[in-house]
Amino acid sequence: MNGKTFVGKVTSTKMQKTVVVSVEITKRHPIYKKTLRNTRKFKARDEMGVKMGDTVKIIETSPFSKDVTWKVTELVESAKK
Repeated sequence: MNGKTFVGKVTSTKMQKTVVVSVEITKRHPIYKKTLRNTRKFKARDEMGVKMGDTVKIIETSPFSKDVTWKVTELVESAKK
């Protein structure tokens, strides 16, 4: 499998075959060495039927539409009720 992969939490399932996944990216500041957290939201194609709050793995693919270039590949952890 080629392409980037991320693990994130599903924040929205209001679209038909698309979910919004929030991914927290951490990196170190080059001068001050402080760890910085940044949250990015990706729209991903969902054919597995994941729910809000689930932790999923997404992979970069060829575009499904104008905004959707990611695909949900596996369910890492289900949401707790």
